[in-house]
Amino acid sequence: MTPNAAPVGTDFDRAMMQRCITLAKQAAGRTAPNPMVGAVVVKDGQIIGEGFHPGAGQPHAEVFALREAGEAARGATIYVSLEPCNHHGRTPPCSQAVVKAGVKKVVVGMVDPNPLVAGGGLQTLRDAGIEVLVGVEEAACRELNAGFIWRMLHKRPFGILKYAMTLDGKIATTTGHSAWITHQETRNQVYDLRSRCDAVIVGGNTVRLDNPYLTTHALTPHNPLRVVVSQSLDLPGDRHLWDVTIAPTVVITQATANPEMQDFLRQRGVEVVHIDPVSPDRVMQYLYDQGCLQVLWECGGTLAAAAIASGSIQKVMAFIAPKIIGGQGAPTPVGNLGLTLMDQAIALENVQLQSIGHDFLLTGDLPNLEK
Repeated sequence: MTPNAAPVGTDFDRAMMQRCITLAKQAAGRTAPNPMVGAVVVKDGQIIGEGFHPGAGQPHAEVFALREAGEAARGATIYVSLEPCNHHGRTPPCSQAVVKAGVKKVVVGMVDPNPLVAGGGLQTLRDAGIEVLVGVEEAACRELNAGFIWRMLHKRPFGILKYAMTLDGKIATTTGHSAWITHQETRNQVYDLRSRCDAVIVGGNTVRLDNPYLTTHALTPHNPLRVVVSQSLDLPGDRHLWDVTIAPTVVITQATANPEMQDFLRQRGVEVVHIDPVSPDRVMQYLYDQGCLQVLWECGGTLAAAAIASGSIQKVMAFIAPKIIGGQGAPTPVGNLGLTLMDQAIALENVQLQSIGHDFLLTGDLPNLEK
């Protein structure tokens, strides 16, 4: 939908699509490499069936919603946040299930960016004589599946750079101390953000200085894959990340790096992956091959700068505390990008600012920096 264009559908249509989005979010972080999808079946103004896609290999949202509606689905309207699939994957095509159920109208949030679908599902429905309305709450549906869309179009996961900083732009003191810059309410938002990602990445310095858990701290049952990127593997043995009973950990390093530490990690159940050279774009390629949709970078400034420069970051989420710590050598969120003039600065797009208790969250999209 173009800016300032009239909304698609009625107020009721938009309310039902928002319900689809709410349902879809129940599986956040657990559907990769599939998208999050919600579906609602409506008849005579009443919801008679609901469903969402819980994960790859399991039935799609439409199937659950139609199953709940049963025979009453005949002559009803089904709302679905993403175009019903039209191909045989791990599950049968949803477009055919919708046709078989006898619904009279299908309201779709957005067209599937998957080339295997890309309008084919809609055409199947229309060929069966079903009325189709597309584009209801499209912007919200696209935001819901930003990771899936990016993966389909660019063959890479969607990268988010997250950091917490003071008002004067510091992520730690001159001694490296960083707990805690923000307040608990803000940290809870970070835990929720992690739950919606498939992997979270840190570098060796973060492991050494912060000893993070990188979990959701039981806020949700889903923990992302924890990824440590380290060239030298000069890491302590007493880190929380080596406890894989909480969540899995992968360490990405060079084949020749610190063989003793590699053996120690494997004995603890940590997966060690060799990539040479170790670089953000090759890390993202590895995570793409693992099926990841959305990856959270919670690293320090050096790795953050390399990730930005390589096009591995699409979105920035800066949590800002109204505190001043000072310190000429105190670390900042992004290291050297090689930019020397202010008009070379990378300007974020679609910037939003919101308050979270005592803190603030600034989000924005990076322009496509892929070379």
